[in-house]
Amino acid sequence: MKIGDISLGDYPLFLAPMEDITDPSFRYICKLHGADFMYTEFISSDGLIREGEKSVRKLDIYDFDRPVGIQLYGHIIESMVDAALLAEEAKPALIDINFGCPVKKIANRGAGAGMLRNIPLMVEMTSAIVKAVKIPVTVKTRIGWDDENKNIIRVAEMLQDAGIAAITIHGRTRAQLYKGTADWTLTGAVKSNPRMKIPVIGNGDVNGPVKAREMFRKYGVDGIMIGRASVGRPWIFSDIKHYLSTGELLPEPTIEEKAELALKHFEKSLEFKEGKRAIYEMRRHLSNYFKGLPHFKETRFRLLTSLDPDEIRNIIKETGHKYGNFRTDEKTSVYAT
Repeated sequence: MKIGDISLGDYPLFLAPMEDITDPSFRYICKLHGADFMYTEFISSDGLIREGEKSVRKLDIYDFDRPVGIQLYGHIIESMVDAALLAEEAKPALIDINFGCPVKKIANRGAGAGMLRNIPLMVEMTSAIVKAVKIPVTVKTRIGWDDENKNIIRVAEMLQDAGIAAITIHGRTRAQLYKGTADWTLTGAVKSNPRMKIPVIGNGDVNGPVKAREMFRKYGVDGIMIGRASVGRPWIFSDIKHYLSTGELLPEPTIEEKAELALKHFEKSLEFKEGKRAIYEMRRHLSNYFKGLPHFKETRFRLLTSLDPDEIRNIIKETGHKYGNFRTDEKTSVYAT
């Protein structure tokens, strides 16, 4: 699979852009475990052109990230073009436009998935950004606004005509948010559409190796993007790659192995961020690394309330030692079904 001149090999796996999740420390860990392509957290075009500290900080990318994309969202063409030009200066592999975020405060003002209610504006914005930057532009969107407007087949054609180099499709409508089951049939229909020449990346509910292989085989997508299933489970990428190449399901990591990885992740967070921010923004990851452990409530409380890096390190180490070779799921793989 190629996006522009970016070669990603066969069956590439993408780490989805996620707010407060896909920061440099998490990207580092996911890259170690086989993510082929990653994205920054999505960035507000308004925040970027106004030089908001949080937005500008998200432009920080590192050698280990590459190839990496910067994802932008907004509802005003001029602001999105200006933001894309600023993002291009960080030298990402591509600019991705977020036409899929369902969050109310974003969609209701016409950005993210809100753009699905104004397809002409979506196409005009995409065309303007493609013309403004010198690197590939891609789009991430949903199958439609609601059940009565599942128009992704036509929308994908129009976006391709506007010049995008690839499209990622989340198999839910905006109305679904993240509820129900992702429907990949329309993603498959986009991929099999003879008019489509660009890569089609599928997204939604891929929680492990068996599901990933099914999506590749059944719908013929060029790549798969993984979001929520990677949080606290960054080894999902290497699990999938191993299964695709060998047909063998790897066992769930032991708690000791998870503790070692959580500690490495925590140290990277401290390296990339200042002071307490590194601890605050690491908490959701730590709680997910040890999800499912029995009699863990008190330890979890300590882990998620401490502001002392040394104490957090010790809690992680103690957890690894206490549970050792214990696995939260004794099946062949926790992601097998």
